[in-house]
Amino acid sequence: MKRSLQVLVVLLFILAPATYSFGQGEPTDPAQARISKEVRHEILMLPYFGVFDNIEYKVQGGTVTLLGSVTRPVLKSDAGNVVKRIEGVNQVVNNIDVLPPSSMDDGLRRALFRAIYGDPALQKYELGVQKPIRIIVKNGHVSLEGVVDNETDKNLAGMRAKGVPGIFEVNNNLHVVPS
Repeated sequence: MKRSLQVLVVLLFILAPATYSFGQGEPTDPAQARISKEVRHEILMLPYFGVFDNIEYKVQGGTVTLLGSVTRPVLKSDAGNVVKRIEGVNQVVNNIDVLPPSSMDDGLRRALFRAIYGDPALQKYELGVQKPIRIIVKNGHVSLEGVVDNETDKNLAGMRAKGVPGIFEVNNNLHVVPS
């Protein structure tokens, strides 16, 4: 049991997206780099963090700004609380949006998951605990967040999402990060 847990944790870090702080780049200050690494780790370890949630962050000095969207209010507060406990973090600005509960959006999330991760060309992204393609649905509007290996996979995920009936629009915000 302990061995399988160790393998699971290793796979989590290997297969998880490279970063959740898009646009920030790698911090040059060693203290900021350490804080950024710890924030990423704490976010990935949150118990209810799933494929329908997206949490991004920015580290500026001792201030961490949390951004993104989550399906559960407890996930927003948990993210803020775990980041506050990181050594060197003086302030947490929690700008995470809690998505409104909607049975219609829940149905779209399930359909989108099947459409994207069920495609044979995209099934490689289904491996691991943390899925690199995040599916955010708010009132019928879809946003794809996260990372993929190439432009073809990005475009295919967008096309698969647009093929799901009942969606008003799809914003394909996937980043291409070659593995």
